Amino acid sequence: MTGSTPALFTAADYAARMERAARSAADAGLAGLLVAPGPDMVWLTGYTPTAVTERLTVLVLTPGQDPVLVVPTLEAPDAEHAAGASGLTLRDWTDGKDPYAVTAALLDGRGRFGISDNTWAMHLLGLQRALPDTSYASLTDALPMLRAVKDAAELELLAAAAAAADATFEEIRKVPFAGRRESDVGHDLAGLLRRFGHSQVDFTIVGSGPNGANPHHEVGDRVIRRGDMVVLDFGGLKDGYGSDTTRTVHVGEPTEEERRVHDIVREAQEAGCQAVRPGVACQEVDRAARAVITGAGYGAYFIHRTGHGIGVTTHEPPYMIEGEEQPLVPGMCFSVEPGIYLPGRFGVRIEDIVTVTEDGGRRLNNTTRDMVIVD
Repeated sequence: MTGSTPALFTAADYAARMERAARSAADAGLAGLLVAPGPDMVWLTGYTPTAVTERLTVLVLTPGQDPVLVVPTLEAPDAEHAAGASGLTLRDWTDGKDPYAVTAALLDGRGRFGISDNTWAMHLLGLQRALPDTSYASLTDALPMLRAVKDAAELELLAAAAAAADATFEEIRKVPFAGRRESDVGHDLAGLLRRFGHSQVDFTIVGSGPNGANPHHEVGDRVIRRGDMVVLDFGGLKDGYGSDTTRTVHVGEPTEEERRVHDIVREAQEAGCQAVRPGVACQEVDRAARAVITGAGYGAYFIHRTGHGIGVTTHEPPYMIEGEEQPLVPGMCFSVEPGIYLPGRFGVRIEDIVTVTEDGGRRLNNTTRDMVIVD
């Protein structure tokens, strides 16, 4: 349906999310939330404009008030068909009118508001001109856990996305690697993700040989050779929810050192997953994985955080990183993805999506974490 996500959730689901978001804003000392088109708006309302333009579209959530969606008149028909529209009041504005004045009339002129991170600067500045005594905080800072705890239906969608990524890995390990470019394998990965139900492919990292030492190499024209370690990191959105998995394969037989490094990363990834349980601080997952790699003498070569949240986007809070003291809560979903990167030589990363359960953690990815030999 134009202007909406697939009908995976009911109008009542979206109404409950908006009510919870407004309540969370009040608990955080905010006068309300302003949500621009993007993942927060999709999660809260089920609405995605057919095109994001310079015309202002914003969801206004204020405690004790009905949600209001300010939209350009020409986009109002699509907004009316969004899955969560019955829980909204639509306030449309026509070209030639001031959309900031329309929005300002809904707001406390001296309030502090949470505002979605992807709001265009021109819209934030327009609101500030209309209401010079207001102030704003990004939602990532003000309400970082807004979407972090998933309900049962969301967990099912994330599990299905992970299963599709797993199926993609099982197929990609059958294709030839040696003599083909990284971009060829990346194209295969993207095609397989779509074949197994992804509507959006966000990344297909294929880091062969020395390129594997760059965690975000993506793909290049390097021809993969026998003897290469190859990092495969890929994911996207299936039915609106994210997948993200990494496996490191080897073209032909690995050396003893390559096996050892792979084993260390596998042990670190297992340690990170075993650390997951309710009440544990996010940083403890990072510490558990990092301790294994540091203890093996490769601490300087683990150069990124251990994990990130996943949901309607493939990267979102919470983050498994030193200094993050947010306790884990059942329903949170995030990656556990330690790695070792040896500059100019090779890299290894192993990644699963994990959800917090009532008494521990459960992996959503289930392909082998042992080294896979490919041709």
